[in-house]
Amino acid sequence: MKDENSILYVQTTDSPDKQYSPLVLAQTAKMMDLKPMVYYLGTGLKILKPGEAEKIKLGSFPSVAEMIKKTLDMGIEIYVCEASKQMLGWEKVELIPGVKIVGAGTLNDLALDAGATMWF
Repeated sequence: MKDENSILYVQTTDSPDKQYSPLVLAQTAKMMDLKPMVYYLGTGLKILKPGEAEKIKLGSFPSVAEMIKKTLDMGIEIYVCEASKQMLGWEKVELIPGVKIVGAGTLNDLALDAGATMWF
């Protein structure tokens, strides 16, 4: 069932300049009493390896690691595509704590149920 107050932000890349938008928007949506969710797909997963997000800090923003931590601390779900882990050959790779590894079908379900979906 569609939840018009939910927004799904899909992160598809590890490009440093594209890391902030979904996290800032998700945090803002939460403060607006909306239900944001973030889904990492493809090479976006590279940011979730321990130590990687700490390396990215642009302008006056906090590091991407701090942004991810704040997002999780706000109660915003961060989903990770299991198939993307396999594509990267990461069956044994641990990701940062707090993210939920889910099947590829979950993205379809989340997109169908969300009031809006944004891709980065």
